[in-house]
Amino acid sequence: MPLNAGDPGYGSVAAGAASGPPGGTGGSETAPLLIPEDEPERVSWRPMTKEELEAAAGGPGWRKVRSRLVLLFWLAWLAMLGTSIAVIMKSPRPVATPLQWWQKSLFYQLQPGLFMDAQTEGPGYVSGLKVVLDLCELSLFGPQNPAGNDTDDVPPEFPGTMQYALRFWLEQGVAGFAICDTDAAYSEKTLLQWRVVIQEFSREEEERIVVVKQTGDFLPALNTSSFINGTLVDVVMRSILPPTHHILSAEEVAVAIETHLQITKRDIWPSWMVGGKASNGLQKLLLMLMMTLPGSPAVQYGEEISHVQIMDQEKAKHSALALFTSLSHSRAREEALLYGSFTFLPFTTTSLSSSNSTLATPSSPPPILAFLRSWGCVHFLVVLNIGPEPHVLDPAWAPSLPDAGVFVTSTGMNRLGTTALDTLKLQPREAVVIKLFEAGSYS
Repeated sequence: MPLNAGDPGYGSVAAGAASGPPGGTGGSETAPLLIPEDEPERVSWRPMTKEELEAAAGGPGWRKVRSRLVLLFWLAWLAMLGTSIAVIMKSPRPVATPLQWWQKSLFYQLQPGLFMDAQTEGPGYVSGLKVVLDLCELSLFGPQNPAGNDTDDVPPEFPGTMQYALRFWLEQGVAGFAICDTDAAYSEKTLLQWRVVIQEFSREEEERIVVVKQTGDFLPALNTSSFINGTLVDVVMRSILPPTHHILSAEEVAVAIETHLQITKRDIWPSWMVGGKASNGLQKLLLMLMMTLPGSPAVQYGEEISHVQIMDQEKAKHSALALFTSLSHSRAREEALLYGSFTFLPFTTTSLSSSNSTLATPSSPPPILAFLRSWGCVHFLVVLNIGPEPHVLDPAWAPSLPDAGVFVTSTGMNRLGTTALDTLKLQPREAVVIKLFEAGSYS
């Protein structure tokens, strides 16, 4: 069959009639005719001109999108601002009461001879420190009657009178006076006279103070109103341990400490000293307790290293001074330890000794004592193991507290890094200070 028979189309010509002889067999054949097609024009890319770009961006669609995005941005910004303000308003905002110098200081008790030998920077100062003259159980103010008040027949200009003695020492630069609550000077009339003289020498940041050493369980009231006590006495110095002639046992020390920890309300600013005698193994623990309780610690000369043993004396002395320095620096820079709130934490422990357990019974004090110092969201946990056995804390002892923390210091000066409270193991007669934080929030 011929190619394209019966379908002459575009690009073909009929070849039958012209080439075939006349009268021959009829038919037609077609042959393709190749004609090149025109190539499409190439469109070259070019950037939009400024005028074209402005015209496209200024269209009604883009204007709506752009205005809505700007509105959404400002609404999100205002929402974040409002949320931040709400968080700040609802967050605890502790406002610290401005503290006087004696509330921020550490009392260091020197013997009179050491004071006179070290008086190198002018009267009343020892290496720039403020001096409070200890007049406890001393009679330096001339004749007094049995009631503790000055006799009326002594002229005020007489050198032995109370006013003259106070003015003399205040002119020497002493920052205050300390008396005992059993002294004759501890009376309302006498302390009112003292206050008049002391106010004459008091200046801003140079307040002169009256310190009363409490010898019993309670400070005797000067008047039926506690307001009188608060205005006449600036600091009450208390002993953690009761004064005794023998070394107190661990149980007696625990009872004395727990008694003070359970008394939280103080009308007058407290100051703490160790007081009674305890074994050398508890001296570091008592030092840490004294430095972390609310109030101003009062350290006697040499007390920070008094527990140093004869064996390896230099190493023990270095460790004791390192502990004292660490506690002093922590107290100076941490608001929670300086004027934070105080919370006593009673809880149970588990003894690690199966043969000789020291768990607390109803008739014995607990071997573990603890309290919390808080300021805002910052919490410091102080834990003391007074017993002779190691202990671990019960995981459920304080479920409201964070379960982790970082060691600030310890009596052995060997605690570093983070710790979990449920795995904390306290060695015998060990005390630790832990700064608490939520798990995973410390870096």
